[in-house]
Amino acid sequence: MKQTRVAFWRLFVLLAAFGLIAAACGSSDDGEDAGADSTEEVETAEETAEETEESSDDGADAEAEEASSGSVVILSTQGVPVEEAEAIRNNVLSGAPVASDFVGVESPVLLERVLAEAESGEGEVGVTIALHGDYPTLAEAGALTDLSSLDISSLGISEALVELGQFDGEQLYIPVFQATYLMAANNQAIEFLPDGADINSLTWEQLADWGANIEAETGAQRLGFPAADDGLLHRFAQGYLYPSFTGNMVTDFNSAEAVDMWNFVQGMWSESVNPQSPTYSFLQDQLLSEEVWVAFDHQARLINALNDRPDDFVAFPAPTGPQGLGFMPVVVGVGIPASAPDMDASIATVEYLLSDEGQQAIARSIGFFGVTSAPPPDDLPVGAQAEAEAIALMANSPDALPALLPVGLGDRGGEISQIYRDTFNRIVVGGEDIQAVLDEQSVLLQALLDETGAPCWAPDDPSDGPCQLALADS
Repeated sequence: MKQTRVAFWRLFVLLAAFGLIAAACGSSDDGEDAGADSTEEVETAEETAEETEESSDDGADAEAEEASSGSVVILSTQGVPVEEAEAIRNNVLSGAPVASDFVGVESPVLLERVLAEAESGEGEVGVTIALHGDYPTLAEAGALTDLSSLDISSLGISEALVELGQFDGEQLYIPVFQATYLMAANNQAIEFLPDGADINSLTWEQLADWGANIEAETGAQRLGFPAADDGLLHRFAQGYLYPSFTGNMVTDFNSAEAVDMWNFVQGMWSESVNPQSPTYSFLQDQLLSEEVWVAFDHQARLINALNDRPDDFVAFPAPTGPQGLGFMPVVVGVGIPASAPDMDASIATVEYLLSDEGQQAIARSIGFFGVTSAPPPDDLPVGAQAEAEAIALMANSPDALPALLPVGLGDRGGEISQIYRDTFNRIVVGGEDIQAVLDEQSVLLQALLDETGAPCWAPDDPSDGPCQLALADS
């Protein structure tokens, strides 16, 4: 029913905000108290937009005509993969009042370009779409426009999320959509669940047993994880494994609990995970081909399977570990560079993305959830509905342990992702000695934290100064 869809839609907004609020307590004062690291992460939606007819009773026709004198360049760290960028161009921005040129780039490229244009005073970029972790660097350089004059209060965005975009009293970005990671399974796998297991409240041990049962009965390893170079394996380690097994993402990186965790993952990988996982980028492809029966990935990278064959697949929460159900809510913001060449066109684009039409187009086209009070579209794909229900279960679990994307690393955010990816690949895929790898990688991780001055972020306890790893057990 429509009421149910609205409830799930709004529930995720509130729960994501709750996770961010809980994490912000005691964090740094420079606006980096919550949000996301600068890495290619969540995907988005936008497009080569064309002018659309608007009602003339409020003068919108004249405003749109005046604003659309040129094309707005949208630089985004989201929607980098080709298929996602095309969905943004063709299905989201097509309804915008201003033509646009959507360009998906990785975070360092966005930062370098916007900072360079700000320094020169002459810019081409009209709108930025990025994770929170990118914006403090731009804010500190004075490279962003204050959006306080926009009527944000009428949008129904959670106050906690709105505050994430505020720096020194200025609204330098506005939350525009959000997402997370979860799991999906082929219904053929359900009969092989361990005795007494509930798919909506699995433990990691039960997931491993489930995979082992499937292998024993079918002769194939059918668990799948996004371990390709362009997959999101680092988020799996940062936001799901480490919090679930150690209670933290960073400080217990080289702890006894971490060693136990990696021993567990090694065993699950060798017994139950499809050996082709290092080639997997989007697990929806392997689910549809039935090469994989049980998968973990970003919601936008599972959505096609859930939409195309809703009767064949089920979405469900990530498993729970000894310390809780680690999961990673992700919030994406939209901003306008101070050097934007056509401020009216940029503002019109931002307002469209935050409008009911824009928010619904995002959900309909790429499976991201909106942040405003806009109701979900009547034609919300069944896959998005399935994901919303699974995410609500995950976020509302009494064991939920929200883990923020890395914060405070500036343009070096990609380095922490590489550390976790390399750690996973060396230990799990390569079979190297766990303690030796953790000893080496912890040195790199601590150096990165010290050099950037990044304080700890949730679920780790706040720190006074750079986050510090606990000493490895002797």
